[in-house]
Parts: sequence; structure tokens; C-alpha cells
Amino acid sequence: MSSKQRARPGGRSARVQASVHTAVRKLLAETGREALTVPLVAQRAGVTPSTIYRRWGTLQELLSDVAVERLRPDTEPEDHGDLRSDLTAWAEQFLDEMTSPSGRAYIRDALLGDPDGGNAGQCSAYAAEQINVILARATGREENTPDVETVMDRIVAPMMYRILFRPAGLDAAYARRLVTMLFGIRGKGDQ
Repeated sequence: MSSKQRARPGGRSARVQASVHTAVRKLLAETGREALTVPLVAQRAGVTPSTIYRRWGTLQELLSDVAVERLRPDTEPEDHGDLRSDLTAWAEQFLDEMTSPSGRAYIRDALLGDPDGGNAGQCSAYAAEQINVILARATGREENTPDVETVMDRIVAPMMYRILFRPAGLDAAYARRLVTMLFGIRGKGDQ
């Protein structure tokens, strides 16, 4: 994602971004990806194609920007009362969302339209923010917690690898196994 896309624009720029993002989402639902063009998006959004090209550069970069926004979590993770339950519920939900057809499409778009890796970093930051909330709650309950990077390495990274390269057998049981392994590894090395 370029620096011009990272900024949270205000005023007209925010309205343009919102109308273009909305147009993309609606057109994808109505016509599918193959029929999507910058002029079609521009017409639906009420802007000129040059506005889209100036701000996003290419259709793929626009799709990438929309995907990153769609991958942003809407709510904080649920509190289930203890760290293991919280991580398990979060991992199951994350895996379910990311393996859905729309989740896979958003991941693909986020990565394809961003050769410098900024969108991947932003998506990773979303997961880290969610995990930070879970870990902060557990710390508040005086539970022994791993650091964010350990959870990212042991739960999020394997799920994303499997989603991208080995999608067979991805289900809630897989997410639960990753959490169980995190606690098993922590139990041996941390005490």
C-alpha cells in the first residue's frame, strides 16, 4: 500500500474513498471480478476514471486497498473468561473468516496489489491488535501469557501458510490444535 493510501483522508478525499470502495464491493457482488473495470467502478462511484488512477494507480491496487479495509476486524474478540478459551475462539473465527470464499479473495487481492508488502503488514497488524486485546485481558486476570509475536508465530502464521499454500483440512479442529500446541510448548519452556 502506498503512503498516499495509508493516510486516513478527510473531507472530499474520504468521501471519494468511501464511494469507490462501496462501488467496488457492490460491483463485485453484482458482476463478479472478471467484469470489473476502472471505468465501471468510476461510473458507479460518481468519479472520473482519472481520479481512481491518480489515487490507486491500477485496478489491482484498488482491489488491494478495498481488501485490506474489508479484512479489518469489526469488533474486539469476545471474552470467554480465560486465555486458552479466548485464543481458541478467536483462532476458530479467524480461520473460518479467512477460509471463506470472500476471505480468500480478500487475502489474494491484498497481496497481489501490493508488491512492497505494506498491505500484508497491515493485515498482520490487525491480527496482532486482536491478540493484544486477548493477552491484555488475560494479564488483567493474572494469567501467564505469551508475547504477541509468539502467538503470531504459533497460531496465525501456520494458519495463513495453510490458507495460502495447503488449504486442505482447514477446520476448527486445526485451529484448536494450534492453540493446544501453543500451551503445550509454553508449559514445557516457560516453567
